[in-house]
Amino acid sequence: MSLPSEAMLARQTAARMHDFGVLPEDAVHVQLPAGIAKPRLPGLVVHHSVLPVEPVLVEGLPCVPAARCAVDLARTLRRLDALPVLDAALRSGAVCRDDLIEEALTHRGLPGVRQARALVPLADGRSECRQESQLRLVLIDGGLPAPEPQVWVLSRDGTGRYRLDLGYRERRVGIEYDGLSHLDRDRLRYDRDRANWLDAEGWTMRYFTDRDLYRRPAHIVAMVRATLS
Repeated sequence: MSLPSEAMLARQTAARMHDFGVLPEDAVHVQLPAGIAKPRLPGLVVHHSVLPVEPVLVEGLPCVPAARCAVDLARTLRRLDALPVLDAALRSGAVCRDDLIEEALTHRGLPGVRQARALVPLADGRSECRQESQLRLVLIDGGLPAPEPQVWVLSRDGTGRYRLDLGYRERRVGIEYDGLSHLDRDRLRYDRDRANWLDAEGWTMRYFTDRDLYRRPAHIVAMVRATLS
């Protein structure tokens, strides 16, 4: 009620409406056509649109379409945050890869579009959390082959036993991100049983934390490269 009629939800806010909001964000992001004055309201971030766009209604609210939202974020966020958005957009089913490729082409000449176009081929809807996507990107940017997300390790009877965050199936190397949930006592017991079983089946596991991911990514690359070698 406080915004111009042309306003539509955009960026991180629209991503949440489209079910691929993986980045923490308290502000409300909206988009307006160029030339319309930005309203000044607490907690509101206004973006002017250079490209024309028709809004879509999500739960009765006008939003930037999903593909446009994903590409806008992919070209304006830092690289480490952009890939998780694209992964989540594919996982949500709101877009497919062709939608992202086509949308990125319409952004030709805009700031950050080269980053978005480079990341779209790397996006994978199998990734299930932001840190998993970021860990995969660290390995790719470190010159390693792209690991497969959500690798099922099968029991000898052919049933799925455990699922790994990332893996190199042929080399039997698994990579996991350990967040706060792994500090729970019951989870710790489960993780130990799982690690012992994987070791017995010939898998070499490497585990990384937020400290590794955000403060020493080169350590991650070196560890995985040595393991694959």
